[in-house]
Amino acid sequence: MIGAPNHRGETPDPPFGFWRRSYAMVIKEFIQLRRDRVSFAMIIMLPVMQLLLFGYAINTTPHHLPTAVLLQEDSDLGRSILKALENSAYFRFAYEVHNVAEFDDLLQSGKVLFGVEIPRGFERAVRRGDRPALLVAADATDPVAAGAGLGALGTLVQTALEHDLFAGDPPSMPFEIRAHARYNPAAASRLNIVPGLVGTILTMTMLIFTALSVTRETERGTMESLLSMPIKPVEVMFGKIMPYVLVGFLQGTLIIGIGVLLFGVPVLGSLPLLALLSTLFITTNLSIGYTFSTIVQNQLQAMQLSMMFFLPSILLSGFMFPFMGMPVWAQYVGEGLPLTHYIRIVRAIMLKGAVLHNLEYDTIALFALMLLAMTIAVTRFRRTLD
Repeated sequence: MIGAPNHRGETPDPPFGFWRRSYAMVIKEFIQLRRDRVSFAMIIMLPVMQLLLFGYAINTTPHHLPTAVLLQEDSDLGRSILKALENSAYFRFAYEVHNVAEFDDLLQSGKVLFGVEIPRGFERAVRRGDRPALLVAADATDPVAAGAGLGALGTLVQTALEHDLFAGDPPSMPFEIRAHARYNPAAASRLNIVPGLVGTILTMTMLIFTALSVTRETERGTMESLLSMPIKPVEVMFGKIMPYVLVGFLQGTLIIGIGVLLFGVPVLGSLPLLALLSTLFITTNLSIGYTFSTIVQNQLQAMQLSMMFFLPSILLSGFMFPFMGMPVWAQYVGEGLPLTHYIRIVRAIMLKGAVLHNLEYDTIALFALMLLAMTIAVTRFRRTLD
């Protein structure tokens, strides 16, 4: 008889018992996965996001990079040179300046990656055979973006001007191209990577710290005690965020200190300004992490959502790939990420000696993102209280 105990008193396994129990466990896991919407979204969204970003947004040979022009004489040769540069697809003339101070300010603020200066009397000197200098300055804090344009500069100009100046093939360039890679003349990768690592590490740690803080309270059952206290949502958020501001500040100080002592990364700008804007960036990320903690239900979901935000941040911020070489839609997405603005700030202060005037746009953007994240976090936490 099926199911009767054997001589050792054990009930024999019914036919296909192993497969039935395994099937039941499979169904149970699918049901649980369907109820865990954050994990299910991660399964679908992460590979799709990676494919789209690497396929469409990432470009290691950037083109149409913003360029400033200082044209000190309006001549046919000068216009031909500028047209040749623009037709090369490496340069996009976004600004025309009238003096060297504007020229330097645009490069220092990061609004342009290249500056082209055609000096006064340039065409006359070419006609006389004096080989005058065409001046090209590049922001080499991003060696990949600057190197592509500088590497192709001589060949592009010479090829484009062959028919303007000569009847046949020119024996040599009629003028000298004097290229200057500013802020990182040796194109040392550590000068580009170390400042970016400050923002990248702070983004990852600050998001995870605060995203886990509220969900940890919920899982341990201490949230009920917290909600029973006469405390406002803003006060809860302030109390949760402030300790991690100090932790993030210590992390940033440690990373920058190691970068200066071990890797020789300079700090040409103001340390107090760097500390102030780093604190703003840390607070912005903590506010976003706090918002995540009000959306998810457990620490695993908090970790998953943090990583889902971290992936586009590291790919679209300009840390790994040139920001200006991305498609316009990817740049718009990147502008909505705090890491994008902080990488510009920390590189500009450390490598260029930039002041607050040069960093107005990125500072305002970080402050706006912080206010937005705080507003959403407080609103959602109030709903939790209700």
